[in-house]
Amino acid sequence: MSAAALAAAEIEVDPAPVVIFMGVSGSGKTTLGEALAARHGFRFLDADDFHPTENVAKMRSGVPLDDADRAPWLERLSELLAAATAPTVLACSALKARYRTRLAAGCDPALFVHLAGSRGTIGARLSARSDHYMPPSLLQSQMEALEAPGEEEGALTLDCDQPVESLCAAVMSALANRRRASQPAAPALA
Repeated sequence: MSAAALAAAEIEVDPAPVVIFMGVSGSGKTTLGEALAARHGFRFLDADDFHPTENVAKMRSGVPLDDADRAPWLERLSELLAAATAPTVLACSALKARYRTRLAAGCDPALFVHLAGSRGTIGARLSARSDHYMPPSLLQSQMEALEAPGEEEGALTLDCDQPVESLCAAVMSALANRRRASQPAAPALA
């Protein structure tokens, strides 16, 4: 993306927006979250950093988490987002609609950005990384658990295979559109 296009993306957004990058492991949530935070001055949180050691051990051993495992983790993340006073980005799988509802409970409206991609693309990414506790063998269970956000959730769905610059610009544009839509219409001049 050109410098002019990036400058055009620097449009006014809500003072403390919350953006939640969601999707299965390997879809690029952390990469995109870190990039958006660095380019636009957002605070970055990676949900993986907040898993209790029991959850990490379970995933590392190839066992998928269940709702009981995720409940305290989601509660902690929701509290962090509710307390946000600066623009914040969270990278979190948020695979189910009820998880997304819980995450956004105190910070509505949060913008959920679903990073979607093919099993082949995401599987290749997982197989190539060696610095994460999530084994590629759990991708199938995540894809089965994923409840892609419906239109009623107002989420932005992006192809995770697109360049990071393009994805960041799409998110900033969506934030600006939300801001414009929430502002009262200017009175008509007589």
